[in-house]
Amino acid sequence: MDSFLFASTLYLLVACIAVPLAVRLGLGSVLGYLTAGIMIAPLEGLVGSETQSLQHFAEFGVVMMLFLIGLELEPRSLWNMRHRLLGLGGLQVGLTTVLVSGAAMLMAVPWQGALAIGLIFALSSTAIVLQTLTEKNLMQTNGGRSSFSVLLTQDIAVIPMLALVPLLTWPGLNNRAATDGGHGGEDLGAASDVMHMLDGLPGWGVTLVTLGAIILIVIGGHYTTRPVFRYVHRAHMREMYTAVALLIVVGVAALMVLVGLSPALGAFLAGVVLANSEFRHELAADIEPFKGLLLGLFFITVGAGINFDVLMGAPLVILGLTLGVMAIKAGVLFALALLFKIKGRDRMLFTLGLAQAGEFGFVLTSFSVQNNVLPTEMSETILLVVALSMLLTPLLFIAYDKLQHRFLEQREHVPQDDIDEQQPIIIAGVGRFGQVVNRLLQSSGFQTTVLDHDLPLIQLMRRFGFKGYFGDPTRPEMLHAAGLSEAKVLVVAVDDPKAATKIVKFARRERPDLTIIGRARDRVHMFELYQAGADKIVREMFDSSLRAGRYVLEEMGLTDHEAHEQEVAFFRMDRHAMLDLAELWDPDIPVSENEAYLERAKELNRDLEIELLSNLSKPEAAE
Repeated sequence: MDSFLFASTLYLLVACIAVPLAVRLGLGSVLGYLTAGIMIAPLEGLVGSETQSLQHFAEFGVVMMLFLIGLELEPRSLWNMRHRLLGLGGLQVGLTTVLVSGAAMLMAVPWQGALAIGLIFALSSTAIVLQTLTEKNLMQTNGGRSSFSVLLTQDIAVIPMLALVPLLTWPGLNNRAATDGGHGGEDLGAASDVMHMLDGLPGWGVTLVTLGAIILIVIGGHYTTRPVFRYVHRAHMREMYTAVALLIVVGVAALMVLVGLSPALGAFLAGVVLANSEFRHELAADIEPFKGLLLGLFFITVGAGINFDVLMGAPLVILGLTLGVMAIKAGVLFALALLFKIKGRDRMLFTLGLAQAGEFGFVLTSFSVQNNVLPTEMSETILLVVALSMLLTPLLFIAYDKLQHRFLEQREHVPQDDIDEQQPIIIAGVGRFGQVVNRLLQSSGFQTTVLDHDLPLIQLMRRFGFKGYFGDPTRPEMLHAAGLSEAKVLVVAVDDPKAATKIVKFARRERPDLTIIGRARDRVHMFELYQAGADKIVREMFDSSLRAGRYVLEEMGLTDHEAHEQEVAFFRMDRHAMLDLAELWDPDIPVSENEAYLERAKELNRDLEIELLSNLSKPEAAE
């Protein structure tokens, strides 16, 4: 026990150091966790065999992640994905298996071992890819949804793969001892340590038990969760909600292991079944903290499992094999992206995001060694290639971030629209903010010139009968073409704060007499726009927050008139305070370290409180 606590402390300590540093450097949390694992690897002698226990424990992070993903997918949504699952995902697994197997046979590997290697490298890392897509808010893009479809297909494909591997015994091969290469993974694949519940059953019996387990999850999830949660609710004990949430995930995983299926896949199915439940958000909130910590721990174990002795023995060969496998997978993914008409940035995201091997590769490799399909020496190289490809994946996402704006915009360059009309009002940016401004002005009889660099958004506007022009409003020639020299008002409503400030600076320099109304992301951005020359600045959430506050005041007993007066007074004083603080704001000094700014802000807050309380004490307010 002492050893387990020491190992846990060491893992958490290194993670607390490496992960925040990686995030601050813009490398992402996944690479931080993997780096933490690499830092721990030389210290494995200190933690002993407890690393194996931590690995099995950490693998539940993947199970919980798939459960949460299932909660976000209604069964109807899953049915709508069937073409991507069967077509896109099925072709990826099949083509990658064939190509990698062919390459292995060219390297004199018997066809049985070559096919096993092809199956191993056909799989990608569900844990790393989905975690990174979520962090970067890419899950809802076409590339993110396509990646998820392929990953889900791969997880399902693990089941027939595990059934096929024992049939591929390599003639004359006799491994004396099975190895997992320093990685766990048996729990994920539900292959090596399955409790032999199905031993001795005929094939039809195994099928019936498997179907029975799936039906039990579906029916149990649909009919039993509501009574259970209502029962727990009557106890009024917050921790019991968490206990029930963990019971559902761990119980489903245990059931899947008993019948020889993937616990991760079972958890995903349970999540889909509960997606329509009124307890969905409660379940997600209870599981999320455990998922994040255990998933991070899983990434650490992957990094710690890299065998640097094998790597140093033939570094160029190992690196060449890793890049070769990733190149084959990327080629297949790129071809499928073309076939399924995944375009532009989404195509690049789909190709780079899934080019690695995955955690199920550890399972299949270990299982192949146990069944004399691969020799132990070869398995060490395969495990290292799997781990290195996973380690390189966050770097590929970083490359995607760097290249998407430069490389893709050059390749996808769409000529900007020729502006054939110039109106007295120019609106730069027509997203959620700009479109409301535009509708109000046009409904009031005023004509506008709308600019936005989002072509699908401009096309959608046109379908609703609103005229807009595709083009980058930060480009001087675009603003001049829109009539900057003659316009009366410029509304800067773009989402990007840096772009908004750039537009305001240029417009003020070109037209000192122009009225410029800017959209600010927050207080600091408001100060930037003020210094850039904006006449009137609107914080994008400020007015809606004021309205919500007014509704609260009304519910707390104030009359409509009193709540309205408080709202108006707050708006007036906050506007005065912002102009006052703008004079003290220094872009080179963080607000938290600007003493003059902080002192004046405190004074203004006290003045605001006194003003609002005095409003309520006036005779007319009390009537």
